[in-house]
Amino acid sequence: MNILILLFMLLSTNEVIIDSKLTLKEATKGTKAPKEVLDSIVLLDLEYYSFDNKVHKGQILVNKAVEEDVKYIFNLMLKNKMQINKMIPIVKYNWDDDKSMEDNNTSAFNYRFVANTTRLSNHALGRALDINPQLNPVFYSDGKMSPPNGKRDTTKAYTFTADHFVVKELKKRGWRWGGDWTSLKDYHHFDKLD
Repeated sequence: MNILILLFMLLSTNEVIIDSKLTLKEATKGTKAPKEVLDSIVLLDLEYYSFDNKVHKGQILVNKAVEEDVKYIFNLMLKNKMQINKMIPIVKYNWDDDKSMEDNNTSAFNYRFVANTTRLSNHALGRALDINPQLNPVFYSDGKMSPPNGKRDTTKAYTFTADHFVVKELKKRGWRWGGDWTSLKDYHHFDKLD
């Protein structure tokens, strides 16, 4: 085989696919978050292993206080080849959490209220993560599921259970997991309050 062809094949298999390449200003455009909240937010460029079995680079907005935890857990997921569908700031969904979840988008900061309440979500401060929400949906006590196109299959490595390495590692670092909640089960949700 020609050495140039072999070299090209090796280089092309290590290529990182860019899914999002926004500036912080672009990624926060149109949010209703006050300046003091925006001053606490950082835009992270993170690599992850996707469902096409290739490495992608996406972006996520988080609070500076949880930046190191988020970098750590995404690096751990990449090393373990845990698949993530996509990771694009919610500005691309016009700040619509439902649309982001239905598209199985992994996200964090979104200045919004907890669904059906007037209480600010921990996402509003960039202190919450939603990972593969379509594959780790929310189950409400009335039987409804969010997103409505959700699919939970605990035989898959990207589905969170109490013994999943992501759940265990984040809980070790002081994060809460929505799968532990009793009033509902929010399997894709993690947050850290302090």
